[in-house]
Amino acid sequence: MSPLAALFPAGDHRFHLTLRRGEAAPFFAPQDPSGALLAERAQWLAADPARYAALRPEGEPLLAEVAALAAAEWGRPGLDTVTALGAGLEPDVLLLAPDAAGRFRLWGGALCFPTGWALEEKIGQPLDAIHAAVPGLNAALAAPIHQLLARLQPGPACFRDNWGLVATDERNLHPARARPAPAPPVALDRLWLRVEYQALLALPRTRGVLFGIRIALHRLDAVARDPAAAAGLRQALATLTPEMARYKRLAGIREKLIELL
Repeated sequence: MSPLAALFPAGDHRFHLTLRRGEAAPFFAPQDPSGALLAERAQWLAADPARYAALRPEGEPLLAEVAALAAAEWGRPGLDTVTALGAGLEPDVLLLAPDAAGRFRLWGGALCFPTGWALEEKIGQPLDAIHAAVPGLNAALAAPIHQLLARLQPGPACFRDNWGLVATDERNLHPARARPAPAPPVALDRLWLRVEYQALLALPRTRGVLFGIRIALHRLDAVARDPAAAAGLRQALATLTPEMARYKRLAGIREKLIELL
């Protein structure tokens, strides 16, 4: 199975918490020899640091632990502020830990390449509130997500993937930038499969969780040339609920997309 085909499990579209275990260092350590990723991250953080980085007091111990980890294991010393963390690591990073009631909350992070959500609006919220905008997600996965985070043990990271379709190859889709949704006329060379490669890493000292996100973009005409990936995407599109099709901003083009793929 091709890597893109693996994004689409067999059967109808559904929420799933399929996880893989692996080493964290290759995910968080530098991968881009050109330096373009870090340069773009630094650009957004310099332009509007309050929009792309945030930290509550509860997140300060998490930040300190991640900074020590980055220096010791990922070759990135000196990331001792949340802005420096965002400019010094290629993935977006979010800092999670339970509150006094045991609910995992977002206490800090650097989110330079958001997929349609705003860190400044979600900081301090519990995960079920953050996920409430996604139709059906809490009903399907709120309890499994909490159990996963609560039971995550130090050592290898857990990895998962998430996908969407967008009308731009820009990485930064902060809602304030108002990038247009996919719309007719539909052409595969003007749409992209946007993949979030996600990593969850337990932080042993604070008992928090580091959540990392790397963005990859694949133009749909290239995806269409991968028969297994195209078939998986067609099946996923055909079986999206109407609510999910609207949430993913695909309701107006779904049928044409299926035809073209």
